[in-house]
Amino acid sequence: MTHQQMAEQVRSGAGFVAALDQSGGSTPKALAAYGVPADAYSGDDEMFDMIHAMRTRIVNAPAFTGDKIVGAILFEMTMERAINGKPSAKYLWEDRHVVPFLKIDKGLMDETDGVQLMKPMDHLDDILPRAVSHGVFGTKMRSVINAANPSGIKANVAQQFAEARRVIAHGLVPILEPEININMADKGKAEEMLRDEIMSHLDALSPDEIVMLKLTLPEQANIYQPLIDHSNVMRVVALSGGYSRAEANARLAQNRGMIASFSRALTEGLSANQSDDEFDNAIAATIDEVYSASIAG
Repeated sequence: MTHQQMAEQVRSGAGFVAALDQSGGSTPKALAAYGVPADAYSGDDEMFDMIHAMRTRIVNAPAFTGDKIVGAILFEMTMERAINGKPSAKYLWEDRHVVPFLKIDKGLMDETDGVQLMKPMDHLDDILPRAVSHGVFGTKMRSVINAANPSGIKANVAQQFAEARRVIAHGLVPILEPEININMADKGKAEEMLRDEIMSHLDALSPDEIVMLKLTLPEQANIYQPLIDHSNVMRVVALSGGYSRAEANARLAQNRGMIASFSRALTEGLSANQSDDEFDNAIAATIDEVYSASIAG
């Protein structure tokens, strides 16, 4: 019943998906933006303690609930830790009514044919059963497209769907994130190619193979509508991709059926130096902005 309730919230809930899944490589930058300099911690353990404290503060904010936040994407170490004495994924769902997802990729390969594929994911047979045991609903994995290169985009999407089938086999719903670099030339052309390549793979899925998509906000509004409408797609979410929160929200509001899944844009304006009231007010304002853009489309 719980999985069914989560699925219903993800499929039709009003709001957005919070991305709280910075990994080891991006954590120092996230902490610096939060007002925690590199000399405030020593080694990875202390660094992850700091980022977990930040995530705990965000999740405990009064505005961080299922009323406006459909789901949240967690980093593996966050899933393995507790929030307020309860395993993080269970706390999200049982106490905040936010559906938990897990980031499962291990980073990017070097660029080939204008794209960066995901590093080999030999760990999935270990991490996916653990995700299920923690009460996680779905997963997320990211690759990158830096050029409108047909063979590169084809390989990128093929890898995403191959790994998605492994996720589905464990009863989880995968979020496929073939991110388009917002600074690339021919971004609009690459988005058309990506849409068509994804459609061909969606059409090859069986009716019970359900996926989600996380896509860069496009140059042409509603270009991804065929993907949003596809029967095998539970939801399409948008990444901010380096756009400011204001621009990301403006672009998002123009795209029907897409909702936000912002990371950096979600934590923009938050600081470790804020009082609890200041912090809670700041994140409440951000949640309201992103929620409004998510339901506008």
